[in-house]
Amino acid sequence: MKLLSILFGTFILALLATFVLHGKPDFLFSGNLGMAVFIIFTGLSHFKFQKGMAMMIPDFVPGKLFWVYFTGVLEIAAGIGLMIPSLREITAILLIIFYVLVFIANINSSKKKINIFKGDYTGPGMQYLYKERIPMQLILIAWTWYFGIYL
Repeated sequence: MKLLSILFGTFILALLATFVLHGKPDFLFSGNLGMAVFIIFTGLSHFKFQKGMAMMIPDFVPGKLFWVYFTGVLEIAAGIGLMIPSLREITAILLIIFYVLVFIANINSSKKKINIFKGDYTGPGMQYLYKERIPMQLILIAWTWYFGIYL
């Protein structure tokens, strides 16, 4: 859940900044900026923790490093897309689909007790999936839908 501090922290700072600069908080901008910073940050982590991220991908998928880098680039592009009003809705829809698909890798990672930061099998296992990853995925999907599609 530490990653969510990036999402919420950026959102709160953007709300404060838009209030100070414009006299009222801009929820649409702030919500999308929060998700953009979050998803760009996670996209960049694909290049730093590529070994651990590759371990998350199910064994039957070939070219694991390609997918790690490719999804990292996709996440960075999604962060940019959320900040472009004409691309926001389609980006949000694709990002929600992405979050659902990536959840498969998170299940695999939890079953294998993968520690993505160390690139080994010392991770917390299924407790991480139930206590942190599932709630976080639900928050990310709801946030993306609300700020990217609904508002």
